[in-house]
Amino acid sequence: MADCIFCAIVGGDIPATVVAEDDEVLAFKDIDPQAPVHVLVISKRHLANTAASAEDDERLLGHVLRVGCRVAREAGVGESGFRLVLNNGPDAGEAVNHLHLHVLGGRGLGWPPG
Repeated sequence: MADCIFCAIVGGDIPATVVAEDDEVLAFKDIDPQAPVHVLVISKRHLANTAASAEDDERLLGHVLRVGCRVAREAGVGESGFRLVLNNGPDAGEAVNHLHLHVLGGRGLGWPPG
C-alpha cells in the first residue's frame, strides 16, 4: 500500500532498528517507546489489522505472536513479564492501519491499560 508507513519500512524506504526478520514478519524498535522494551512486530504483507484478517491468515497471526514472544525473550523480559498488544481501530489506539503487535516490557505495566 503506497501510503502505509509500515509498508515503506518493509520496503526499505524508511529506516528502522530491526531486531528480527523472516519471510513473513519484520520486528523493529518503536520510535516512540512506551516502555524500556517496545518493539513492533509487523506483517510484511499489508493487512489492516486482526479484525480485517480472514481464515487464511490464521497461520500468519500465530506467527506474529510467536515472534513477539521470541523478541521479548531476546530483549531480556521473558521471565520478568511482557505485554503483547494488538489494537483494532481508532478507539483502541490503532494509529497505523497495518497489522502490528506491540511487545512491551522492562517495567511494571499497570492494569487496566489506557
